[in-house]
Amino acid sequence: MHSKDAFARHNGTAPLPVWSSNRARHRLSRTGNRQLNAAIHRIALTQARCHPDARALLARRKASGDGGMEALRILKRRLSDVVFTAMAADLSLMVTAAAA
Repeated sequence: MHSKDAFARHNGTAPLPVWSSNRARHRLSRTGNRQLNAAIHRIALTQARCHPDARALLARRKASGDGGMEALRILKRRLSDVVFTAMAADLSLMVTAAAA
């Protein structure tokens, strides 16, 4: 993948705009790699239960008026970015090791 946005599109965590009301909303894509999306979903649920930073994010988003699923969508996208960064770091280490 060439960017974190392309990775999010691939795993189904890129937000899609919804125009069914006067309020600007987004929803998760139902396309993409479903196994990868399911893995990110499990990470998000575990972090929502156990990780203080994720719990704070969800509480902050819910307090600002987002619903539970909207807050979880935002957490999943942030986790997708973290996974992409880790994968890119691993790739650069592999390339460096192969060149040496």
